[in-house]
Amino acid sequence: MTLNWQHILDTAEAATARVGAQLLQDFGSATAETKADGSLVTQSDQWADAELRRLLQKEFADHGVLSEEVEHVLPDTDWCWIIDPIDGTTNFTRGIPLWGISLALLYQGTPVFGHIYLPPLDQRFHGYWLEPAGWAGPSGAFCDHQPIRTSTAEPSGTQFFSLCARSTAVLQRPFPCKIRMLGVATYNLLTVAAGISVGAVEATPKIWDIAAAWVIAKAAGAAWIPLDQPSVFPLKSGKDYSQTAFPTLLISRAALVAQFRPLVEPVGRR
Repeated sequence: MTLNWQHILDTAEAATARVGAQLLQDFGSATAETKADGSLVTQSDQWADAELRRLLQKEFADHGVLSEEVEHVLPDTDWCWIIDPIDGTTNFTRGIPLWGISLALLYQGTPVFGHIYLPPLDQRFHGYWLEPAGWAGPSGAFCDHQPIRTSTAEPSGTQFFSLCARSTAVLQRPFPCKIRMLGVATYNLLTVAAGISVGAVEATPKIWDIAAAWVIAKAAGAAWIPLDQPSVFPLKSGKDYSQTAFPTLLISRAALVAQFRPLVEPVGRR
């Protein structure tokens, strides 16, 4: 299949840059409310969600959209964007300068392109995973347009491993790496893709937390291990994903799965 992948990348970067500029003005001053799942939402989330949907549908009118704040049912279209307008809303609300905007493009329920912009860092990640569809086209994972790969380091007390707030049960046993908790699911996972961390675990991420990071991590060479199901993708059209979590272990290379999976099994049993 021939697509204008450069137009897809340019649109994603322009949309997240536009939205990110406004969010930086709101950063640290937004008033948050608690949603039913216990996470926070602000008017900034809601505005960003609507603006990203508008900008994407202006360029790709035949693409569907699934987003954190509005549409949780995967539409019956070949192409669909998944939007997380602010990943790390608690950080955003409390003035911690680490949060991001996440976009993923799916074809028939499987992500093929991911883009994540971190406005406080002015850092952009993107990647392509066309292999399952058998298409020719761009490949690889990138940070600020420079190629990234996962680490080849062995686990040790000088290597990082990222946890989320709901995965601290893994610390009931000795752990072979230095722990970090960043408060942003996408960035936790991106640290593995970028070779910063050996691994990461997320206990309760929703599909908008992981869709873009899945592409970038796979393209960078990481092993993505679902902890409570055989696989994440393809998603099913017509399904409501608002209450579905995807416990995930991400490791820099497949050879380390046997070492780390037993250590994080409590996450998958939530």
